[in-house]
Amino acid sequence: MIRALRLAVVVAAALAIGVYLWHGLTYQPSSPWEPGVVAWANGYLALPILAVVAVSMVFAFTSLPGLFGGDLLSALAGGNTGEFRDAHLGIGTVRSIGRTGVQVNDQPMVHIDFSVEGADGKVFPASARMVVPLTELSLLRPGVVLPVRYLPHRPGKVQVDMSGNSVAAQQVMNQSMLRKGFTTQAKLDIAARGIAAQAVVQSLSVPGEIRDGHSKVEIGLVVTRPDGSTFTTRTDKFLPPVAVANVQVGRIVQVHYLPGNEQEVVLAVPVNA
Repeated sequence: MIRALRLAVVVAAALAIGVYLWHGLTYQPSSPWEPGVVAWANGYLALPILAVVAVSMVFAFTSLPGLFGGDLLSALAGGNTGEFRDAHLGIGTVRSIGRTGVQVNDQPMVHIDFSVEGADGKVFPASARMVVPLTELSLLRPGVVLPVRYLPHRPGKVQVDMSGNSVAAQQVMNQSMLRKGFTTQAKLDIAARGIAAQAVVQSLSVPGEIRDGHSKVEIGLVVTRPDGSTFTTRTDKFLPPVAVANVQVGRIVQVHYLPGNEQEVVLAVPVNA
């Protein structure tokens, strides 16, 4: 698509410039006193000007790093671009965000530095560029976790995953949490097969255990069953410091549990809460 568009605009520009040159070279003055410059400085002069502008704009916009580091047209189509479309899926943690000075449809393009954890557990630095709506710019901050596409042979550049495959992204996140000891396979099974319910935080304690910057919290819960009855239980979870506020006493949280074992409850806290 991009090649066809570029070829079309180049052909149109060449024709426009050709018409201008043909008109100038074959122009016949209407009187002996007419300046020779009129052959070139006339309405036909708009043709080469428009041709240059059109070629410049098309080549600029089709090569501009757009959403998630790809070309703009593919980005606007809502998907990843080129090799990144089927690239490896990893977990990217935002380290810093900076403005690039470029805007697309009045929306700013930003440069993002990530710390990426690959599917094999290796961590490496990478960066991406993406166009972010002004209304969502404040949500993109250091510490936010996003699924990213990366190339093992060229890990320095990534694209935020645009496939919409939340199942694949969750699997990558689950494997990361297992490697770090944040959860167990049994808890993941409860989260996948268990009953979803609401619970109220009744107690909260922080024993002081820290793994990979995440603090262990022990939480007492009052869980409401689907029939309206309740039961009490306790669970623990490793959370980043910014997420501890989401499990303060009195907060309503989402949990999963299996009917045959109500004492084993899994707390569901959004990754970027």
